[in-house]
Amino acid sequence: MASDILHVGFSNVVVAHRVVVIVAPDSLPVRRMIREARDKGLLVDASRGRKVKSVIVLDDGHVVASALHTTTIARRLEKCKEPEDYEDARAS
Repeated sequence: MASDILHVGFSNVVVAHRVVVIVAPDSLPVRRMIREARDKGLLVDASRGRKVKSVIVLDDGHVVASALHTTTIARRLEKCKEPEDYEDARAS
């Protein structure tokens, strides 16, 4: 069950199977999505005041702003979703 938790930076975690998409905050539509989530009270700022480098959208509409790069979070998500028997076979 611990592998179901995705670390998104600065001791913040989300449940891995609830992640819908991880995007960069560079485009205007993503910035608009962040603003609307903030207005609705659905924004979780996990960046601790640092520059937001990735935005994680969860299946319930919450938006998580993170200071980690999208590739870093994607790699961590990939590790969370690896089958345990594959990890055991790879260790051999």
